[in-house]
Amino acid sequence: MNVLFVAQCTKRALTETRRILDQFAERRGERTWQTPITQAGLDTVRKLLRQTARKNTAVACHWIRGRDHSELLWVVGDASQFNDQGAVPTNTTASSVLRAGDENAWHHLPLMTALAALAALLHDLGKATQAFQDRLQNPGLRERNHYRHEWVSVRLFQAFVGQDDDAGWLQRLAAYADADTDAQALEAAWLDHAGGRLLRDGLDEPQAKQHLPFARLPLLAQAVAWLVFSHHRLPCLPVEQAQGVDAEDMEDGRRTYRRFGARPGFINTGDLDDVLLRINADWNEPRESAAPSTVQAHWHFPHGLPVTQPAWRKQAARYARKLLELSQIAGQGAVLHDPFAMHVARLCLMLADHHYSSLTDAAPRAPYLSPGYPLYANTRSNHYQNNSCSRLMDKRQSPIFNQTLDEHLLGVQAHATLVARSLPSLTRSLPALKNHKPLKKRSADPRFAWQDKAADLAASVRARAAHQGAFIVNMASTGCGKTLGNARIMNALADPATGLRCAFAMGLRTLTLQTGRVFQNDLQLSDEQLAIQVGGAASRALFEYWEQQAEATGSASSQALLDEAGTVLYEGNDQHPLLQRLTDDAQARALIAAPLLVCTVDHLTPATESLRGGRQIAPMLRLLTSDLVLDEPDDFDMADLPALTRLVHWAGLLGCRVLLSSATLPPALVEGLFLAYRAGRAVYQRHRSERPSEPVNICCLWVDEFRQTTQDCADGSAFREAHTQYV
Repeated sequence: MNVLFVAQCTKRALTETRRILDQFAERRGERTWQTPITQAGLDTVRKLLRQTARKNTAVACHWIRGRDHSELLWVVGDASQFNDQGAVPTNTTASSVLRAGDENAWHHLPLMTALAALAALLHDLGKATQAFQDRLQNPGLRERNHYRHEWVSVRLFQAFVGQDDDAGWLQRLAAYADADTDAQALEAAWLDHAGGRLLRDGLDEPQAKQHLPFARLPLLAQAVAWLVFSHHRLPCLPVEQAQGVDAEDMEDGRRTYRRFGARPGFINTGDLDDVLLRINADWNEPRESAAPSTVQAHWHFPHGLPVTQPAWRKQAARYARKLLELSQIAGQGAVLHDPFAMHVARLCLMLADHHYSSLTDAAPRAPYLSPGYPLYANTRSNHYQNNSCSRLMDKRQSPIFNQTLDEHLLGVQAHATLVARSLPSLTRSLPALKNHKPLKKRSADPRFAWQDKAADLAASVRARAAHQGAFIVNMASTGCGKTLGNARIMNALADPATGLRCAFAMGLRTLTLQTGRVFQNDLQLSDEQLAIQVGGAASRALFEYWEQQAEATGSASSQALLDEAGTVLYEGNDQHPLLQRLTDDAQARALIAAPLLVCTVDHLTPATESLRGGRQIAPMLRLLTSDLVLDEPDDFDMADLPALTRLVHWAGLLGCRVLLSSATLPPALVEGLFLAYRAGRAVYQRHRSERPSEPVNICCLWVDEFRQTTQDCADGSAFREAHTQYV
């Protein structure tokens, strides 16, 4: 083929691009190259350009197909330097006049940003205790946490709020920016246990049991406290309190407890009515009786709290003012019961905590460094090997203090706000399959002609599906090409300007690999367009090992975002600030960034059921930025249906279009999944629809090799009638 390369690079990126392209093509100008080349050679050029790409790299490749026709093949680097056809603008402006994509589509983003930021400033205040600081200095200490730092942080926050309503405590926090305020007076409200403000579990009984945080705090303070309390793990329900709960029993060291939402997940809804009001310290960490001195160390703050630091006070006052302003809007105060707002805010907080905890170099932490501050948030482990034996016989650890506590709080807050503000542009910045010809090619075999009709029908409702959501049922018979048909339907639903991004979730590992290879061969997808992720979750022993390794450094946030034993085959684009700056986990970037993801369903279900370690972050970002195809959902066992239903509900809540594909779909299963999708889509519409006040009306499609039809369904009865008529 005859190709033309156009480089819109600047600075050092232009020098590097010229060095590569000069080896393969002849220059036709300062920024253009032309040459005949094979497909293998073109793939090599693209790979070399991607390996050396910088933020200023922008190279477009055009296929010259005739005298008067050329076709854009790909762009490496900054795609905004070209339009959809690869043309270069004659003039540009840096002003984004409308910003419709950033502001109008995320109606409650300022609230989620402020919640995540304020929770980030509070999330590790409990690390100021004598017990936690001693643990950092003695990493080999095996003594159990009697009160985790998350719970202590919540108690400190509860002490500051006191008996005030949301307006009262926010106004007091906003006044912290006043430089003339006495620092000791500021700290007194947080540490006043003598006056009964700070309730110390194990010491101030029975007052501590009678004044549980989530039963006493006002609504907005409850939302902040929940983010602080759950930024490492979701609360556990002790077995002796689990009346009528049929959840999975799990062993944690010396005590059995039950987790809400653990598979199989059958829970008596009556137990959830007042679940927040009953959360106490035992839900955060199973405990045993301890000596009074041990308990005292968990409530002793030898160096006070970082709340006296000027930088902390300034940021706390800033976001307190923002929350005070936002809380006056109708309905904003009850944000704790808004699943989209709370889970996105928690995602931003946890991702920022993961990233900042992993930083060891001083350069990226320079704005927040605080030399000489006596409290630390985490350490770096210094492993050395016994030279007398080739095997690691004597591994010892000596702690190296990494981040001071005030620096850590400020750094996590800065990155949490960056993550939140980057979310609106995430989908547009991720790679997608645009104008991929094998997906649009008409079927030559009459057996697969139904795929053309189904794709045409999907294209006809594309605009409606974008605004209303889409729920597709593909019931084509076995051997009729459902796998490729699903890809063609989802491609027809996708906006041609942005391209296709879709995840195909399977129940079997062999089927996952088989589907991935079919896509590679029949759709001519390269490794940079397709990610294949297979394998189950790590064994509990392996997971607990990695968790212990992370906890030993004082920060569970350093644990990887995905299963350490997972396998990902992917080479893709990861230039978006959220991916580039907020995770160094290549597996997580692959799961999020690949245009097409083929995986076993257990790689996506953690979005709704991950209990600790941040394993829900990558799957949530995937569902937030792509569509979902569930292949053979009827093959799952009855015990798996709660997890499958949660996944479909979450797909609707995060904005996915969902396709169910099987020749044998029971009507009850289809209707149940539709109801779950509709419930999630209702929440999504309130947050991100251009018409949030309109009632939910899902665009539904039914296809097989005989007939294809579409109908909008506002509720379960309408869907049941339409599905019965189609069948």
